[in-house]
Amino acid sequence: MDDREIVALTPPDHAEPYPAEVHHRLRRDHWEDYPQVARALDRCRVAAVSIQHEYGIWGGADGEHVLDFVSALRMPAIATLHTVLREPTPHQRRVLVDLIDATSATVVMSQAAAALLRDAYGVDSTRIDVIPHGVPELPLVEPDTLKASVGLEGREILLSFGLLGPGKGYELAIEAMTEVKAAHPNARYVILGATHPNLIRTEGEAYRNRLVARVAELGLTEHVVFVDRFVGRRELARWLEAADIFVTPYPNLEQIVSGTLSYAMSAGKAIVSTPYAYAVELLAGGRGEIVGHATSAELARAFIALLRDPERRAAMGGLAYAHSRRMIWPEVGASYRRVFSRVAGMVPQASVGRPVFASVDA
Repeated sequence: MDDREIVALTPPDHAEPYPAEVHHRLRRDHWEDYPQVARALDRCRVAAVSIQHEYGIWGGADGEHVLDFVSALRMPAIATLHTVLREPTPHQRRVLVDLIDATSATVVMSQAAAALLRDAYGVDSTRIDVIPHGVPELPLVEPDTLKASVGLEGREILLSFGLLGPGKGYELAIEAMTEVKAAHPNARYVILGATHPNLIRTEGEAYRNRLVARVAELGLTEHVVFVDRFVGRRELARWLEAADIFVTPYPNLEQIVSGTLSYAMSAGKAIVSTPYAYAVELLAGGRGEIVGHATSAELARAFIALLRDPERRAAMGGLAYAHSRRMIWPEVGASYRRVFSRVAGMVPQASVGRPVFASVDA
């Protein structure tokens, strides 16, 4: 969008400068910033505000300061929900319900999330828009053609990526590699990504060090590769395209969205996943392999079967790739623009002038 204002929601220790297109900063733990930024958007004659919601990124208990921000706005807002808890605490439930009530539209990224809002939170289905998680538009390529570019030529590559932290099931996938190693000595499991900054603040690299120690204990030092850095879009695309199998071993079976799984689909990967809600929905119809239980033994069986069957990997990846065409950024952007325009149309045009849209994200 040509006419837009970007608001950066910043944690206390953020020191890096933002690009010039970021015109506003909202400091998470400074309550006075919330009404001040809302007033600044009004002066910019913004027609609608897009809010990214995750409990941990907004200030206050369970991110309740987001309600102070919305209540100070003089234009309609749209909330994109990245988490919808099946069993929230009473306060978490109140924050989410109050946010939905205070905004003009609610966006979720899966049908599972929409059903949960309707059934468990009592949200009117007409207030909910389902827009997929956006993904890059990548070509469908043969993995072997890219393996040299990531230093693993001649290897069979299993890949997970994202900010490193507990709760993502890396331990299960690492333990599964003991059986994979015996059946496929050339296989390598790559864990790509820097440690989550929140974890760095609280315990440094203790979690990564525990994983490295477990890898050594299992005799897998040559078979599990840690790429300890944040990678840009081009390098991430190379890793995705070079992988034979993508893995999301998440133990939280209620997870309603996964950007990493969405990206793997956009690269046409054969995906193996634990049966969390988002994976069950997106990988239905043969678009991926869902293991029955979140165990290392089941993951190992799925890995070995797929590594032995390149034709099945290609067919599975092709189905995932075809399904992901509706998730590429131009399609997702068009869907959001329709929501923004609909919501902005609720405001008398004389009060807003040109249709400027604002986005608030961490």
